[in-house]
Amino acid sequence: MDQTYMKERPVLPLLMTMGIPMVISMLVNSLYNIVDSIFVAQISEDAMTALSLVFPIQNLVNAICIGFSVGVNAVIARMLGAGENKKANMAATQGTALNFLHGIVLNIICILIMPGFLAMFTDDRKIIRYGLQYSTIIFCYATIISLCLSFEKLFQAVGRMTVSMLCMLLGCVLNIILDPLMIFGIGPFPQLGIEGAAWATGTGQAATLIAYLLVYRFSPINVKISGKYLRPDKRICRDMYSVGIAATLNMALPSLLISALNAILAPFSQLYVLVLGVYYKLQSLLYQTANGLIQGMRPLIAYNYGAGEYKRVKKIYRTTLICIALIMAAGTILCLVMPDALMGLFTKSAGTKEAGASALRIICMGFVPSAVSVVSAGALEGLGKGFPSFLISLLRYTAIIIPAAFLLSRFLGAAGVWHAFWAAELLTAAAAWFIYGKSTKETNGISDLD
Repeated sequence: MDQTYMKERPVLPLLMTMGIPMVISMLVNSLYNIVDSIFVAQISEDAMTALSLVFPIQNLVNAICIGFSVGVNAVIARMLGAGENKKANMAATQGTALNFLHGIVLNIICILIMPGFLAMFTDDRKIIRYGLQYSTIIFCYATIISLCLSFEKLFQAVGRMTVSMLCMLLGCVLNIILDPLMIFGIGPFPQLGIEGAAWATGTGQAATLIAYLLVYRFSPINVKISGKYLRPDKRICRDMYSVGIAATLNMALPSLLISALNAILAPFSQLYVLVLGVYYKLQSLLYQTANGLIQGMRPLIAYNYGAGEYKRVKKIYRTTLICIALIMAAGTILCLVMPDALMGLFTKSAGTKEAGASALRIICMGFVPSAVSVVSAGALEGLGKGFPSFLISLLRYTAIIIPAAFLLSRFLGAAGVWHAFWAAELLTAAAAWFIYGKSTKETNGISDLD
C-alpha cells in the first residue's frame, strides 16, 4: 500500500478521512459503558453507584492498553514515513506481544485489588457486592481488550481507519443486543443482573478481536506481525515505551482524578458520587469524539514528521485545533440547553436529576478551553515527545483540579468541585499552549507559536 497520500492530500479533507471513522469508533467505544449504565440504572441506583466506583479501575485498564498501543502506533507511522518498513514490522510484532503480556498482568492485579478498592469509598455491602460481581467478569477480558487495542492502532498506523470503525461497531452492536437479554433474562437467557452487563460487554469485545484477526488474515496490510521480528530491539522498545508510558499516564490520570473527587464528594452525599459518575459517562461521548480526531491526527503528524514535512505538521495541528474547539462548543450548548434530559438517561430520581443538571451547567464552561490541551497533548505524542504531553495531562487531571476541588469544596460544598473543572481547564489551556510552543520550537521550528 502506498501511503504517500498522507503528505500530499489537502489537510482538512485528509483529517476528515482519517478522523471521522475514528470519531465513530471512539463513540462506539464509549457506548460500551453508556449502554451498560443505562440498563444497569434500571436495576437500582445502588447498582449504578457500584458501576461508577468500578469505572476508575476499568478506565485504568483501558488507559494502559491504549496508551502503550499509541506508542506502537506512533513508532510504526514514523518508520513508514521514513521508509523503514522492517522496523515498522518489528514495532508491530513486539508491540503486540508486549501488550498481550500487559493484559495478563492487569487481569490478575485488578481482580485482586477490587475488594479493598471498593471498600475505600463505601461501606454499603450491597454496593460492594454489585461492584465485585461486575468487575470480576470485566477484568477477565483484560487480555482480549489489550489485543483488540493493539490491532486497532496497527490498522490506524497504516491509514485503515474504516477497519477499526467496523470492527468496533460489530462489538458494540452485539453488546447493545445482549445487554437487556442477559441483564433481565429475556428469551432463552437467564436473568444475570449486573453480571449480565459485564458478560455482554466482554462478548462484544471478543467479537471485535475476532473481526480484527479475520481482516488481518484475509485483507493484508503492509505491516506484518511475524515471529521473525519477535527478538526485542532496544531502540524500538524504548521508543514505544517512551510515548506509550506517557500516553498511558495521560489516560490513567482521569482514574486518579475520579477517585480523588469521589473521596472529596462522598462526605457530602453518595448522590454526588453518582452525579460525578454520570457526568463521566456523558462527557466520554464528547471527549471520545474529540479523541477520534486526535487518533486521525496522530499518524498524520507522525508520518509527516518522519518524512520531514514540518510545515505540514504545523497545518495539521491548527486544523485539528479548530475542529475540536467546534466540537467542544457543541457540547457546551447541549449541557446548557438540556442538562435535565441528559441526566434523565441514567436516573429517575428528581433530586439526582436536579443536582446533576446544576453540575453540568457549571462544568461545561471548561469544554472549549480544553481543546488546546487535548490537541497539544495528542500532537506531542505523534512527534514522539512523551514527557511534554504527559506534563499537560498531569496539570489538567491532578496538579490543578484536585487541589482546586478540595479548597473550593470547603467554601462552596459539592458545587466547589464542579467549579474546579472549568477553572482547571482554563489554566491548563494556557500552560499547554506554552508547553507545545516551547517543545516544538526545539524540533525543526514547527511550533504553532511562530
